Amino acid sequence: MKANVLFFDRKPAQEKPWTEKLWIYDLRANVHFTLKENTLKRSDLDEFVKCYNPKNRHDRKPTWSEKKEKGRWRAYSYEDLLKRDKVNLDIFWLKDESLEESANLPAPEVIAQEITDDLEAALEQFATISEDLKK
Repeated sequence: MKANVLFFDRKPAQEKPWTEKLWIYDLRANVHFTLKENTLKRSDLDEFVKCYNPKNRHDRKPTWSEKKEKGRWRAYSYEDLLKRDKVNLDIFWLKDESLEESANLPAPEVIAQEITDDLEAALEQFATISEDLKK
């Protein structure tokens, strides 16, 4: 699964937008997590936490630039966001190597087994949640 997670501050409405920059950390491209064999761990988020810099958000530094094309952390200005079709926030800039290597995909039975394993793991997690809610 690939998704963007956005953080917002709750602020009162005003004529001038509060947002000046949207910072994005891309943990989607070239990373593959599964529910059983390669689960997301806290250590996988260490770079994001460092980049996010919660103690001083105004001191953030991007890891992406024209010279550092593999950097996962970058900002988009409010004006740049408005220029996007329907202000679409499905933003990516890293080249997804898995798309380029589609000729090297695993055999269909391997893909099917991975999907089955993920669905079974998810079902187990939901069963646990359901049992916990009954208590």
